[in-house]
Amino acid sequence: MKKKFSVGIDSYTLLPLELTPLETLDWAAAHGAEGVQFSGGELPVELIDEEPYLREFAHTARDKKLYLEWGGGQHIPFDMETWESRDIAPVNARAARQAALLGATVIRSCSGGLMRWTDRAPPTDTLIDAMARSLEPQMAMLADHGVTLAIELHFEFTTFELLRLFDRCGAEPGGCLGVCLDTMNVFTMLEDPVAATERILPWVVATHVKDGGLLLDDGGLISFPCAIGDGLVDFHTIFTLLASLDRPINLSLEDHGGSFALPILDPEFFGRFPDLSEEELVSLLRLAQAAQRRVDEGSLALLDRAEWPRHCESRAINGIEGIKRIVQSLPDPPAEPV
Repeated sequence: MKKKFSVGIDSYTLLPLELTPLETLDWAAAHGAEGVQFSGGELPVELIDEEPYLREFAHTARDKKLYLEWGGGQHIPFDMETWESRDIAPVNARAARQAALLGATVIRSCSGGLMRWTDRAPPTDTLIDAMARSLEPQMAMLADHGVTLAIELHFEFTTFELLRLFDRCGAEPGGCLGVCLDTMNVFTMLEDPVAATERILPWVVATHVKDGGLLLDDGGLISFPCAIGDGLVDFHTIFTLLASLDRPINLSLEDHGGSFALPILDPEFFGRFPDLSEEELVSLLRLAQAAQRRVDEGSLALLDRAEWPRHCESRAINGIEGIKRIVQSLPDPPAEPV
């Protein structure tokens, strides 16, 4: 029997459809998704902390046989406009309580920073030290609620840096700190998706399954998402790695338009990735060459973010089906010894 993955969708993918949370559950069930990872801000303000509403919401998801993963977590204890210190403990305590009432064991945390793209942000090591001081005392609260704060691999920290964060917190894999593996965002942080997955694998508790690639341009590279199966992400290898974990991992599709400039020809910007090896850089450049060939032959194209609403629903439906096909193509795991 193949390793069981549940294949669902991240609510951000469906944002242009302007669905309510309950309508998102209906959409997921109607289109073959097996769960929803919510960003955490979708519930009506007047109901977001109401225990009866949250329990009824969880009941509806169970009736539809959908997993729930929650959001609303934070991991950077700063206001990223002013870079003044900010207490994120109440934010995470609220998200943890909501998740517990929903029966969710994962809270995704995406602070939305673009620190390497600005000169105003503190150095990365300063941010990691501040995060460790903030998150370590919160670990007991997260454990009490039975939830894991899953830091998204976003445009903030590399897998190398998050491993240093977990070490400074004294955290262990399988505990209350982990990661949401975004398989395309790692391109934007100059990491090969397979290599990044291998590095962070023990800490993965949630996913954003997103295809994409890299292209060379005058400033260096650009990264971009694309439809599942059109890009350069080696899902077969990544899913096989995830299947080796001793816990089930939900595969939540995330998709959107847009592209992201990576000015690696600027020595100052490039120097902000000190862990990047020559070997991994060469791998990324080879992937960029492969992507360019696909663009030239017409099998791969960038989608402007403004165009996403027109493509959102069809790409989401096809993406869920595409992930399921990849899962079905995985080899059976070795038989358990008798």
